[in-house]
Amino acid sequence: MADPETPANSQGPVTISSSSSERAPIIYFDGASCFGHHNGAIQIELAANLLMPVGAAVRVDVVQTAHLRCSVAAALALREALDKALAMYQQGQQRPTEEIPAVKN
Repeated sequence: MADPETPANSQGPVTISSSSSERAPIIYFDGASCFGHHNGAIQIELAANLLMPVGAAVRVDVVQTAHLRCSVAAALALREALDKALAMYQQGQQRPTEEIPAVKN
């Protein structure tokens, strides 16, 4: 049996169960309110801003939306995915926009 603490060099393709994708929560956050590690687990608290009306003004409340816990390997995989998603976003922002041609009758 393989050691679960030792990553395999070639893991092959990963198949994600289709039954889990519909039940997975969507987590929105505006930032990471704090982070750390404990007993080898990475800990990150995700938070979102709530706008609360107070008379004619608005107060911003910050609420925790998730408590992220993962291994170091999972944190590295998440960082890689975030880096790649940000690179895709930046690449899309650099493309020149095409002008829509005027319709002539």
